Amino acid sequence: METNRRNFIKTASAAGLILPFTSCSDLGTKTGKFEEEKLTEICNKPVLNVTSLNQPVIIESMELLRLNDTYFVRTRSKDGAEGISVTNKKIDVLYPILLKLIIPFFIGKDARQIETLLDELYVSNSNYKMQGLALWCCVAWAEGSIIDLLGKTTGKHISYLFGNRVREAVPIYVASGNRGTTPEEEIDILQQKIAETGAKAVKFKVGGRMSRNKDSMPGRSENLIELSRKILGDDITIQADANGSYGVKKAIEIGRRLEAINAYLFEEPCRFDNTDETKQVADALKIPISGGEQESSEYRFRKMIADNVLQIVQPDLHYYGGFIRTTRVARMAEAAGKPITVHISNRNAGYAEMVNFSSFTPNIGRYQELKTGMEATADLFEPAIRVKNGLLNVPTAPGLGMAHAEYALKKAIPIKS
Repeated sequence: METNRRNFIKTASAAGLILPFTSCSDLGTKTGKFEEEKLTEICNKPVLNVTSLNQPVIIESMELLRLNDTYFVRTRSKDGAEGISVTNKKIDVLYPILLKLIIPFFIGKDARQIETLLDELYVSNSNYKMQGLALWCCVAWAEGSIIDLLGKTTGKHISYLFGNRVREAVPIYVASGNRGTTPEEEIDILQQKIAETGAKAVKFKVGGRMSRNKDSMPGRSENLIELSRKILGDDITIQADANGSYGVKKAIEIGRRLEAINAYLFEEPCRFDNTDETKQVADALKIPISGGEQESSEYRFRKMIADNVLQIVQPDLHYYGGFIRTTRVARMAEAAGKPITVHISNRNAGYAEMVNFSSFTPNIGRYQELKTGMEATADLFEPAIRVKNGLLNVPTAPGLGMAHAEYALKKAIPIKS
């Protein structure tokens, strides 16, 4: 089984403009176990390179702005530089945490110390007692604006702050996110998206979403799996996401159906918080198991990587707390010979965050997710982000590459606590 997983990883470089994936470890054991102490050592290494900044970059202000249905966090330094990030839709209910707990902490701090500041913020005012998506989303939004600020201060794109720029474009997959479609309707939707984008990969939903083995409609998942390969053909990479729909027995049954059509991955077959069941499924199947989008704990990620619960690691750039924390997970995954495919919760600019992250992360998976929302924000970047022949280009402007946001934000409305 481990040999099959190794062969899968080797195929991660098959798509255009992906660096060859090189494992940093020896996964020759039958279990694929990797020692946690080594992963901890890797995780604790510095992430950012801000050595070119000889003087402090003091954060003078940080504010939440709304422009139509998009929310931005803008950070300004005492030197007059600006950094901007885009939130996800959960800002509608989470903004008090951002405004009352996160923003005040960063005011007056040196942005160069962001890695240390993240650890201090976690314990400040006992914030660790709010551990989870609600806290880390807010941290991610603040962190993104600070990283953008640092990039603009140095005149460098984020990829150079995180090491090296390793790619200029990223292969994408398309998905509909539907569970209320018939298999025939779903395939039609995916075919249309393939035609629009040139994507070479798709992902569809199976199961009923955290549904205790119930399907969204009788027989939909089984029929969709079979029909997808029949209609889409052998040249399209197929992925399936269960969103925690199954117990072990049913997950293995669905997984074997996916193996029969040579699918690329099986995402979150069991409840995200039941890693024991997920491990049983991973051990029983040859198809790689992916997951981690709901995870907010560095230690649980370390455990899942070390114990080979997941073969593809999928933290969310917002839910998990931003670029720095996600990069630590990516480095642990790389050391254990695993690719990372970030989950995207930001539908307005998540595609841009994904390509920025991919620009400096060697071990990204074969395809990355293309979310909707490009029409609202793509032109804010330099160069504008476009999808062509199944690829998204990486911006080159400093920071997060959002070079044209200042003019648009003149019309934005400040959100107060």
